[in-house]
Amino acid sequence: MNCSRWFKILLLPLLLTPILAMAQTASIKGNVIAKDRELPGVSVQLLPSVGGTLTDSLGNFAFTNLEAGEYTLKISTVGFIKYSRRISLKNADTLLLAINLEENKEQMEEVVVTGTLKEVRRVESPVPVEVYSPVFFKKNPTPNIFEALQNVNGVRPQLNCNVCNTGDIHINGLEGPYTMVLIDGMPIVSSLSTVYGLSGIPNSLVERIEIVKGPASSLYGSEAVGGLINIITKKPANAPALSVDLMATSWKEFNTDLGFKFKVGRSAAVLTGVNYFKYGHIVDNNKDRFTDVTLQDRVSVFQKWSFARKQQRTASVAARYFDEYRWGGDVRYTRAFRGGDSLYGESIYTKRWELMSAYQLPTKEKLFATFSFNNHEQDSRYGTTSYIASQKIAFGQLTWDKTLKNHDLLAGAALRYTFYDDNTTATATRDTINQVNQPDKVWLPGVFVQDEITISQRHKLLLGFRYDHNSVHGDIITPRLAYKWSVNDNNILRLNAGTGFRVVNLFSEDHAALTGARFVEIKNELRPEKSYNVNLNYIKKFQSRHAVVGIELTGWYTYFNNRIIADYDIDPNKIIYDNIDGFAESKGVSTNLDVAMTNGLKILAGVTFMQVSIVEKGIRSPQILTEKFTGTWSVSYKLPRLKLGIDYTGNIYGPMRLPLLGSLDPRQAYSPTWSIQNIQFVYSGFKKIEIYAGIKNLLNWTPNKGNPFIIARSDDPFDKQVSYGANGKVLATPSNPFALTFDPSYVYAPNQGIRGFIGFRYQLK
Repeated sequence: MNCSRWFKILLLPLLLTPILAMAQTASIKGNVIAKDRELPGVSVQLLPSVGGTLTDSLGNFAFTNLEAGEYTLKISTVGFIKYSRRISLKNADTLLLAINLEENKEQMEEVVVTGTLKEVRRVESPVPVEVYSPVFFKKNPTPNIFEALQNVNGVRPQLNCNVCNTGDIHINGLEGPYTMVLIDGMPIVSSLSTVYGLSGIPNSLVERIEIVKGPASSLYGSEAVGGLINIITKKPANAPALSVDLMATSWKEFNTDLGFKFKVGRSAAVLTGVNYFKYGHIVDNNKDRFTDVTLQDRVSVFQKWSFARKQQRTASVAARYFDEYRWGGDVRYTRAFRGGDSLYGESIYTKRWELMSAYQLPTKEKLFATFSFNNHEQDSRYGTTSYIASQKIAFGQLTWDKTLKNHDLLAGAALRYTFYDDNTTATATRDTINQVNQPDKVWLPGVFVQDEITISQRHKLLLGFRYDHNSVHGDIITPRLAYKWSVNDNNILRLNAGTGFRVVNLFSEDHAALTGARFVEIKNELRPEKSYNVNLNYIKKFQSRHAVVGIELTGWYTYFNNRIIADYDIDPNKIIYDNIDGFAESKGVSTNLDVAMTNGLKILAGVTFMQVSIVEKGIRSPQILTEKFTGTWSVSYKLPRLKLGIDYTGNIYGPMRLPLLGSLDPRQAYSPTWSIQNIQFVYSGFKKIEIYAGIKNLLNWTPNKGNPFIIARSDDPFDKQVSYGANGKVLATPSNPFALTFDPSYVYAPNQGIRGFIGFRYQLK
């Protein structure tokens, strides 16, 4: 330690008054630094019962007039590892401390991979990437990733059916098929499996979730139009030896999350995760004789092998098996009624398995090979409508990572094969007389290159280009540009622009096409969608004596050609799909606020304003089921003496246009502004065990409030009492005064009201 620092510490007693200096009480004085710089505003606590203080502008602190005894000194600030020390004081003792805090690498050197397909410090990435750790999702514990994303600003889990409760993920107002979901960077969850695949990933195995908003087709290809969600699983070396998380709710939902690891020989480590969710309790609070929440029985098993190699080269292989049965409908429904027209039910069996691997070649150059394969089997009944589908996706990719002076190059080649077959017209020949089943078999080879150019210390430019050849639709080109300007250490500006494309299969992506409540009509042969996007991102950070604050502001604009839309309005008995005769656009602004205070208060909040609209023949109309604004928040506070943590989380959604069945439909045309709020208490006073409990949906909000009903004609789900006119339209009759047919597509919020929950977590390092 240098002399000037000892001088500062020894100078402290001279600052005390003569009266205190003569007292026969003890005192503690210290100086807090990190890498030879003083740290002001650091929280310093002396337990028990003495209280706390903050370091001054020179990093100094002092506790005086202390009685003799045993104390615990705790020091903490954002970005550094917490410091704790046991101290024994005698009368008249004056203890001088020099404390050097260590940086928390997880916070200071956070690494992301999703934006550029290579590991890079988040602060240095030219592409803005949002990172969410398991700690964030534990603030509002959920049984699956799908529900957990509800507290991410600009990301909304959207329910697509009131009966079977399937859903997808919206990013900045764009529907689920525009979002690509990855597991460890590989396209495991896509198309048919997007609807169900997010429900069975064991939370115990998640290291972090990275989210990129905006097109990324130049790196990831089709489907990465609205954004990316990359679920990164833990490396066995970083995972606890055993973790257990059990949770139950007052609605009789039960969730088990189990993770454990073990070694095989000297070079292999194995991580296993098991998730089981059971909900078998029928609830009908809105009295429509239909289940408010789908009953589910789901199990998912995930295992990941990691191998130690020379020079720390990567080698891993992982597999997952998922099995689920879910049903919703008439409260009297049993499996005996499956597919019949006596009692209406939507019954879905899903089985899928996945295999993925990553391997770094033993070459001088950095070459990485990745491979994945998944098989998805689904057997569904939507009333009397049968939907039996099979999907297989094989994916392989080779990337080359090379650094040359101020150029950071990445090049690669990928091959994706998709097999899809079902029992609908989607895989039948156009010959209406002699229809023959004709499964989709699509080959998608592609090559891509990206160059991240360091112009100067504060300026970076990323240029990317991808070429794909779709065996059905031909050549597809997607360029990309990103620019990052680090104004200084606390101000960063990023500009991103690019294009995206998407090839559509309605029956694997849009649940509304399957329900049987409306007839599906496809006007023309659907062409691939194309999009053009630009977004501007600004991040500012500053630190005061009492808090570290981060503010992020983003604006975006996306323009679509060939946008495929579902028209619910022309004919209430049909869903008519066609490429838009015009254009569509999505634009908006969002902001995130991150506040960490020295007193232990942590605030995360965000709000997004957006307009997603369709323009046809000069007429602009808002996209259906898309909110005008959304907000999220998470407020956490810890009471160290009580070993208690409090988490208050919630979200708020603005009005969205809803699908009505006609001019007489009495339901609201637009949803009201609504909010789901939760509170949780976490007690950590036991060794290796956390106990948590709380209340979900504190406001008891459900969409039936203000509506005469949610599901149209739930008392006549097979339309046996519906009368039709000569033109095929529904007639208003005494038993059907609003001229409606059965329709469960009017859905914008979960039907599940207020409920309590309790659980415990155990972790063995």
